Amino acid sequence: MSSVKVVPLTTDGGVAWTVRALDGDFGTTVAATVPGEVHTDLLAAGEIPDPFDGDNESALAWIGRTRWSYRTTFTWSEDGNDRQELVAEGLDTVATVTLNGRELGRTANQHRSYRFDVTDVLIAGDNELMIDFEGPVTAAEEVQAGYGTWPHTNLHPYNALRKMASNFGWDWGPDVATVGIWRPIRIESWSGVRIDSVRPLAAVEGDRGVLTTHVALAWTDGAEGDVTVSVEIDGTTTEQTVPAGTKTVSITSTVDAVDLWWPRGHGEQPLYDVTVTVHEDRWHGRVGFRNVSLNVDPDDHGTQFVLSVNDKPIYIRGANWIPDDALVTRLDRTTYAAGIQDAVDAGMNLLRVWGGGIYESEDFYDLCDEHGILVWQDFLFACAAYSEDDNLSTEVEAEAREAVTRLSRHASLAVWNGNNENLWGYVEWGWRVPLGGRPWGAGYYFDLLPRIVAELDPRTPYSHGSPYSFDQFIHPNDERHGTMHIWDVWNQVDYTTYRKYKPRFVSEFGFQGPPAWSTLTSVVHDEPLDPYGPQMLVHQKAFEGNLKLERGLGNHLPKWKDIDDWHWTTQLNQARAITFGIEHFRSLYPLNTGSVVWQLNDNWPVVSWAAVDGHGIRKPLWHVLKRVYADRLLTVQPRANELVVAAHNDTDETWSTEITVTRRSTGNETFARETFVLEVEPRSATLSSLPESITKPSDPTREYVEVRGADGSTAYWYFVEDTALRLQGDAYAASVIATETGYDVTVTATALAKDLALFPDRLDPAARVDSGLVTLSAGESHIFHVTATDVPSSVGVPVLRSANDLVS
Repeated sequence: MSSVKVVPLTTDGGVAWTVRALDGDFGTTVAATVPGEVHTDLLAAGEIPDPFDGDNESALAWIGRTRWSYRTTFTWSEDGNDRQELVAEGLDTVATVTLNGRELGRTANQHRSYRFDVTDVLIAGDNELMIDFEGPVTAAEEVQAGYGTWPHTNLHPYNALRKMASNFGWDWGPDVATVGIWRPIRIESWSGVRIDSVRPLAAVEGDRGVLTTHVALAWTDGAEGDVTVSVEIDGTTTEQTVPAGTKTVSITSTVDAVDLWWPRGHGEQPLYDVTVTVHEDRWHGRVGFRNVSLNVDPDDHGTQFVLSVNDKPIYIRGANWIPDDALVTRLDRTTYAAGIQDAVDAGMNLLRVWGGGIYESEDFYDLCDEHGILVWQDFLFACAAYSEDDNLSTEVEAEAREAVTRLSRHASLAVWNGNNENLWGYVEWGWRVPLGGRPWGAGYYFDLLPRIVAELDPRTPYSHGSPYSFDQFIHPNDERHGTMHIWDVWNQVDYTTYRKYKPRFVSEFGFQGPPAWSTLTSVVHDEPLDPYGPQMLVHQKAFEGNLKLERGLGNHLPKWKDIDDWHWTTQLNQARAITFGIEHFRSLYPLNTGSVVWQLNDNWPVVSWAAVDGHGIRKPLWHVLKRVYADRLLTVQPRANELVVAAHNDTDETWSTEITVTRRSTGNETFARETFVLEVEPRSATLSSLPESITKPSDPTREYVEVRGADGSTAYWYFVEDTALRLQGDAYAASVIATETGYDVTVTATALAKDLALFPDRLDPAARVDSGLVTLSAGESHIFHVTATDVPSSVGVPVLRSANDLVS
């Protein structure tokens, strides 16, 4: 038996590809990159403008309605093996694969791999491989015409195909429906036996790590003789010998006194190398030993949603993750590392991979393993009803089995989730009449997917959907039960409505704001720049999005006077809204067990809910997430007829500090001061009532409450909104000094300086600042550290902003 020989058919493997249109007016053949997609190929060839720029998105819509042919010629030579296979890890999406003039098969699923037997098709010498793709928009419409319409959101029937839903456009993403060979492709040549898949499931029993490695084997016809399957971990090898034709092998290994894997903030993230060998075929991966459980038992308040690791409940501080680029083949380990670092630096411990995107690359999950970021993985169903007919259900099963097999080894994987908002949609979004009694996806969420998870990854909890109440007789978005999405805030009501909810777990909620100024103006060229300009609205995908930004100001902030103020005001309001929500949720602990904000990242330059924009610049929202997602949080909250200091200690150490609470003027006066000792046990919370000397102002428009811990923790309470608060316009001064990596801006306050923010990208799009939305009382200073090439002599509006600018 020989080892598996691999001949890569990728561009970096030395194979040249071309792509050309099979219909329409585009008659040019261009060089193609594999893995890649047609938009990036056309862009690299200079045949199209940047799809993200201006209103190019609509001008390039023809690409998604065009058939495209990828072709290459590669050399192959006999190598003595019995079987050759063409392995395509990802084809996007409806494709016909032809080798040397013979059709090998047809594909209809971006989310799975395909393997074709080419033993009798390959020839020694030059071979021609051709992959013809249907236009995805046209293909989806044709499936809909042939099989019927199932309700969906957005423009195109994305639910007709097993393709990334948001690729057809979303309320934060562009309509750039792509085709292409989006993951690696190769020839595998082998004899006898090869490893088909490896599923190493690591768990903990007492102080031992138990690794159960499930190995699937593939055999050539007529293979004979026994083979030995070996698993090596932590210097120990466990073997099992099996006869020819054995399809699956399970081998149990143990690691004594194992080092446990923990989510960040709860311990370390040790990872163990695993090597599986079958003859000369090898598989390598890493595992972390941990147990994960999900408690959704009823209690006196409704239904819990408590995620535990190694029997320790984890308070979730997370964000939803969308594909990090609308053209996903541009993503690599570097881009993923930057995105996950955004989560780590913001104090997060979980990312939810949203169901309208993709099963991410190994780089994403490996980085989450290394950084202790738990992964909530949606199956890929979002905001739509889905056919359960054979043409779709067979693909769903194939992709789900492959995804669970591939991802189950990761220590970070904490939840499999059946869908995004489809249970809610069936109940409330008017689907039942157009469905006319037809199956709509419930069979996937309540039968097929949980069965696959139970079979292939029984160590990882399964949730039927998000939101879900874990009882089919209860509304799926009931705040008292399971997971909740809060979208009336943003869409309909003021963000103070967050305080009316007492959710057990919030898996989606968000508020919009524009990207960084440099990001926005790199793609929006309206003259003059205006919130309702035509190109601006191309980069605002939410229904009435910029109108909701305006309406969302409520009484909190005044309407802008110019486009600079629009940009700053709406970014500030976004940050304020999410701060309001998360501080409220955390003040409810332990009733509330976590929140997952929508969303961490963007996939292009756009006005959206993201905390980090499409160019990787951290918005003001990100900076407040860093504060409200800190391990220890102080916040002032109303309770009944009083104000309390709510303190949430999400660490393993007792939080003990002296708290000074001061009622101050917005100028430089102190009216009342009280102190008390704060003592919060590990992983717990307290509420401390404030006396009337603090909570009863003489003039609400000129006073505020400052809460300050001896350890540096702070919180503020304002008796009126900023539109009524008397803030001084000259409340601070700034100075600039050069540093080795850029410059520092020191801001010193002579009166209340509320929500100071520095925007160095206004001067240099590559510049970055370390902090934002800092509030200073009179006499305090803060240093903003900026990484940049050039050093300004001074900073002022619009580079340095505060709430004072808007209302003074």
